[in-house]
Amino acid sequence: MKKTILLSAVLVLIAAVSAKAAEAKETYDTVCAKCHGAEGKGDTKMGAKLGVKDFTDAKVQAEIKDDAAVKAIKDGVKDAEGKTKMKAYVTGADAPLSDDEVKALLTYVRGLKK
Repeated sequence: MKKTILLSAVLVLIAAVSAKAAEAKETYDTVCAKCHGAEGKGDTKMGAKLGVKDFTDAKVQAEIKDDAAVKAIKDGVKDAEGKTKMKAYVTGADAPLSDDEVKALLTYVRGLKK
């Protein structure tokens, strides 16, 4: 009986993790891919214009710290002149993301590394 309960709990956990991963991919495809590209290479017209980084590059991934990435998603990114390069995606009415969604999105981006 204990094994059945444990197995059920594990299956529920796996389903929840899979659902979050699917939601994170959907968020990335909807919100981020316009600039960062479907595969995270930054190979879009807007990505080239903004100089976005290639998330598939292990060196780039190593340089990106989680807290800085979360801050960029939540607060947006501005250039040296104060011009918005990336808008915030937490407090904005058009694309509010919860803390859990931001964490799931960051996990998805980390998975783009080749």
